[in-house]
Amino acid sequence: MQEPEFTETKSQEATVPDINNQTGTITKLQPPVQSQEQWQQYGEQISGFLATLPEYLGSFFNQYKQPLVSVGLIVAAIVSVKVLLAVLDSLNDVPLVAPTFELIGIGYSAWFVYRYLLKASTRKELTSEITTLKSQVVGKNNPEA
Repeated sequence: MQEPEFTETKSQEATVPDINNQTGTITKLQPPVQSQEQWQQYGEQISGFLATLPEYLGSFFNQYKQPLVSVGLIVAAIVSVKVLLAVLDSLNDVPLVAPTFELIGIGYSAWFVYRYLLKASTRKELTSEITTLKSQVVGKNNPEA
């Protein structure tokens, strides 16, 4: 049986140069120049973006200052409440701390009732202190005082 003969055809448009024309030699391929130019273009685009980033962030913050501050305060409040609850929970796990705090709270409540709520004159004093504090917080003079 005879093997069929094949002829090798080379296209004029796409010719691949012989890289390894000798057996046992390895030649290194040089990266194409076009990819280096592309990387330089990418680098220029990135450096241009980084150069304008502070101006962009500044204008963004000036434009949305009030909502950003509000969101920041809400997040800070949530985090502080979570931390406070974690601290109180850990204190509650310590033996004899929870009953001690309960005794302190009962004692302060008893003192407050004795000091401000038993007599009419001390109740008037308490209401005047509350209205004074209220006017200081709100910033208006109360017509009742």
